[in-house]
Amino acid sequence: MRMLTTAVNTLLKRENYLLQRHGFAQTVAQRTNSVHQTETKVPKIPPFSYSPPPYDGPSTAEIIAKRREFLSPALFHFYNTPLNIVEGKKQYVFDETGRRYLDAFGGIATVSCGHSHPEVVESVIKQLKLIQHSTTLYLNHTISDFAEALVSTLPGDLKVVFFTNSGTEANELAMMMARLYTGCNDVVSLRNSYHGNAAATMGATAQSNWKFNVVQSGVHHAINPDPYRGIFGSDGEKYARDVHDLIQFGTSGQVAGFIGESIQAIGGIVELAPGYLRAAYDIVRRAGGVCIADEVQSGFARTGTHFWGFQSHGVIPDIVTMAKGIGNGIPLGAVVTTPEIAGVLSRRFYFNTFGGNPMCTAAGHAVLRVIREEKLQENALLVGSHLTRKLTQLKDKYELIGDVRGRGLMLGVEFVTDRDLKTPAKSETLHLMDQMKEMGVLVGKGGFYGNVFRITPPLCFTLPDADFLVDVMDHALSKM
Repeated sequence: MRMLTTAVNTLLKRENYLLQRHGFAQTVAQRTNSVHQTETKVPKIPPFSYSPPPYDGPSTAEIIAKRREFLSPALFHFYNTPLNIVEGKKQYVFDETGRRYLDAFGGIATVSCGHSHPEVVESVIKQLKLIQHSTTLYLNHTISDFAEALVSTLPGDLKVVFFTNSGTEANELAMMMARLYTGCNDVVSLRNSYHGNAAATMGATAQSNWKFNVVQSGVHHAINPDPYRGIFGSDGEKYARDVHDLIQFGTSGQVAGFIGESIQAIGGIVELAPGYLRAAYDIVRRAGGVCIADEVQSGFARTGTHFWGFQSHGVIPDIVTMAKGIGNGIPLGAVVTTPEIAGVLSRRFYFNTFGGNPMCTAAGHAVLRVIREEKLQENALLVGSHLTRKLTQLKDKYELIGDVRGRGLMLGVEFVTDRDLKTPAKSETLHLMDQMKEMGVLVGKGGFYGNVFRITPPLCFTLPDADFLVDVMDHALSKM
């Protein structure tokens, strides 16, 4: 053993001598220590001026126990150790220990202005002090003021608003209106789409993960125009031919309409192939149908280039549905359509107890003001473009990343174990999420195979936040 130790020391001294002879000042010990430090260095979260007060609520274990006993067994959570979030400010959230996390998921693209934005909070409190709820059977200016502000962001003849409480409810109403207006029942949707979990919307949703075995009729699912996994690559018009064929061979030749997301969100942040939406809208309208744009996640300036996702496709829909970012976390949704289509609901009594609630619409109006005043659309474009470039650089570095896609602050990173076969890296995705959480970054997960990071942070996300997110992902990937 002594002879082996002596031989090793001799080799190390010889290597150190040769390094110094050729102008390298570092000793072997210094280089070894430097490498060790590089391997263990974890990126630091950007500084933030707020620290939460001590948490005095129930423990994580107590919450889990009550959740298991009293809440639905269908509920699930992210991470091996569930995260107990007790407070949020801007783009950050805090757990019960006061630890800060960068929220790059935004409550599923819901927190648009930032957690607990003071103007939104103040608007809600001010309204609560006046009246929390009455009914649309009485007059209250908050609903009409917000409706006026909302339609001012939309093009064409999209001028009539119906308020709901969620995106599912908005899509249900939109599909019913399309059927009533056209007198037809058949609706065309896209494979890989998600539109909600009620009766009609579950039919329009086209992922088995989200569909129960109940009656779902009248919906035809077209080939998904997915540039990454789709059979026609980025040729939008070829995909659109399937819509034509579905109508010709699967319906009477007349349809109620077409519903589609501008960017498929739960489906894995899938951008539709260029030219697809324009061609599909033309085909559907020739068959007597109306076109519904599901903007539940892609609306309210999230894509950066436009306020609404459909605008990047150069189309104007007949009906637009929205929720999530509309209220910055307040339960609120809406359907906006033309006066002609809106008239169909006057054939019978249509009523929604909470739709147009003064508190919720006051929050929605504040969201519009904040997006405009704080230039959050411009920020989404600036920071989102920077983040996309940085993520693309990571793709060049790691074979595990198969695709980087999306617009603004609605981005997806798809992980695969084989780039040629595009084999979904599901377990690796879960591991990366967990490791990133441990380093202070929260991201979402989506895609049919559960192998896509969904990055949909509050629109106040900053350039240092984007750099931190990428540095953490880089660090986690380097340990795979």
